[in-house]
Amino acid sequence: MSGNWQAMVWILAVGVFATLFMDGVAWLRARLLGQRGLDWAVVGRWLGHVARGRLVLSNPQAADPVPYERALGWGLHYAVGVALAALLWGLLSWGVLREPTILPIVGFGLATVLLPMLIMQPGLGMGLAARYTPQPWLARRRSLVTHFTFGVGLYLGVELVARVLG
Repeated sequence: MSGNWQAMVWILAVGVFATLFMDGVAWLRARLLGQRGLDWAVVGRWLGHVARGRLVLSNPQAADPVPYERALGWGLHYAVGVALAALLWGLLSWGVLREPTILPIVGFGLATVLLPMLIMQPGLGMGLAARYTPQPWLARRRSLVTHFTFGVGLYLGVELVARVLG
């Protein structure tokens, strides 16, 4: 497989795997701990309004629905997962990715918590780092746990893909 194709396969496989892993852990948290997860339809609604020039929805549930908002939200979620895998690919050398170590990869995943705290939460009317929510520290902790699991998913995905692609 040529270098460009190998990189594209790596990025897609790792990004989708890490996002699926994060979603699987979120599903388990919802079932076992009763922690309600993010409604991706609301994220899709926000994305639809961003496309129309409205960057912040002070009350996303009351905002006008957009066509296919749930699919838009899930699509954005997985697209961001793949884009973050591409960023990881760009930041780390191919040698590191062929023999991955857990700390830099999970650390990268944990650092991705800045995206929801600085972009998505303010866009959904929650303020920076969920400061306008009833329990901001609970929301922050849940975001950190979610992005930690994304980092673990990245590491596991890198390990898996490194073994498959050699």
